[in-house]
Amino acid sequence: MSNIYFLATAAATATADDAAMTGQLISSVGMLIVVMVVFYFMLIRPQNKKEKEQKKMRDNLQIGDEVTTIGGIVGIIVRKNDDTQTVVIETGGDRSKIRVKTWAISENLTQHDDVEELGKKK
Repeated sequence: MSNIYFLATAAATATADDAAMTGQLISSVGMLIVVMVVFYFMLIRPQNKKEKEQKKMRDNLQIGDEVTTIGGIVGIIVRKNDDTQTVVIETGGDRSKIRVKTWAISENLTQHDDVEELGKKK
């Protein structure tokens, strides 16, 4: 008879432990999801937005724009090759020319009028 009591007590304890473990598992998975959502909105989304803005800036480069490369070279675009994704920039007082890839351009220093660009699209 004591064997039956022992088995019944063990079964009741195991059921309570399983419920506690299930609750802990759900809680852990929930916290993991919350952390991933926070990482998405704090790190991944802003990075993707910045990359889109950089790509738009590089696609809208025009001859005569003053640009800065990733290496810090400042120059004016004198030629643009769309097929090879390169631009030729003229730097310095001696007018030396350098050919660089468009992905190496970090900043366009020339301010274009957005209203003028909208007029061209219509």
